[in-house]
Amino acid sequence: MPLPRMIGRFRSAMICALICGAVLPGMRGSQARAADNAPAAAGMAHGTVAPMAAHMLMTAARPEQNGDRRRAAALVQSAKKAMAPYQDYRQALADGYEIFLPNIPQPQYHFTKYQFGLEARSHFDPLKPTSLLYTKTADGYTLVGAMYTDRVDAAEEELNERVPLSVARWHQHVNFCKAPAGRKSEYFGPDARFGLLGSIASQEACQAAGGEFHPHLFGWMVHVYPYEKDPKKIWSTEDDDQGHDNMDHSAMPGMKMP
Repeated sequence: MPLPRMIGRFRSAMICALICGAVLPGMRGSQARAADNAPAAAGMAHGTVAPMAAHMLMTAARPEQNGDRRRAAALVQSAKKAMAPYQDYRQALADGYEIFLPNIPQPQYHFTKYQFGLEARSHFDPLKPTSLLYTKTADGYTLVGAMYTDRVDAAEEELNERVPLSVARWHQHVNFCKAPAGRKSEYFGPDARFGLLGSIASQEACQAAGGEFHPHLFGWMVHVYPYEKDPKKIWSTEDDDQGHDNMDHSAMPGMKMP
């Protein structure tokens, strides 16, 4: 298949996953992994769990191995190099990066290049991050980081080869229940049932509520913030006031569902 057509199909699949709540090809092969995730399973009762933990699958932290810090430091330098041309967000747009949900307020905006996302499914190039991460300003966007991705069924050993798991933790968004027609309001609020903030986190509970269950959205992803001075924040998995929103679903709990 010609590359432009492949990219088009990959982009369409991504948009469908983001906007329609669909899953990317091959995702169901990893369904069992979500069930085995300790944070997601903790506190489960009748198919409901604590909302944030229920929808986030993370790799386990590994003991540090020889060379991990060196590899991580080299990746940070590669990320800086990849990001250097895009301090002006308009250059990113000109080079084919597209803003995900630009009209929805978010702590952090993903400028995604779908060609790089497609390539990352089979090959890791630290100079080609799938997304550039920006925070919104009064007159545009400020570049703060980058996101690397891998296919949904990638083994942890492969993720470790790309970015050492003693330094960073990859994550996936899991256990997504798409709300039935007419119940979009239940994506939001303290009593949300559906989407990435919802209490529903199992196929059985989703079906009982009349929803459409998807065990995974997207694939594996990891964020890097190479401009941070504190080494702990460079591969941060915590939300903060510096534009890091690695765990925050609040801006798009229903993925802009129709």
